[in-house]
Amino acid sequence: MEYYVVIDTNVLLSALLSKNENSATVKVLDAVFDGTIIPLYHQDILFEYDEVLHREKFHLQEEMIRTVLESIRQYGIEVFPQPTGAVLIDMDDLIFYEVAMEKRDDDAYLVTGNQKHYPFRNFIVTPAEMVAIMEKNK
Repeated sequence: MEYYVVIDTNVLLSALLSKNENSATVKVLDAVFDGTIIPLYHQDILFEYDEVLHREKFHLQEEMIRTVLESIRQYGIEVFPQPTGAVLIDMDDLIFYEVAMEKRDDDAYLVTGNQKHYPFRNFIVTPAEMVAIMEKNK
């Protein structure tokens, strides 16, 4: 089964920094590479990924960053969302929410480690919840 998923930057970063290959964030990123997750993105999301992953304090290798970003572009779907009018705690998160909302007819999820930044919705899930959804539907 395939899932349309907007991956919040904190999930992507946690996966890349994790030393635990069984962590939920790593499993979410692995699902992109095995085709289970089809990432949904907008150019603004890619810009944020690129900016955050290149921060000096994270010490991520350029090749790893490039591979992840190219994979999201290659395997993902670019979405051009309509404004929702939502007001979020951190308005930088709005594009993630609006991309997920645009693809709700396709049962899109938003996977985040910061659920408190978003309104309570059943499609906004933690990495562990996304992993459970995928495992339940195998």
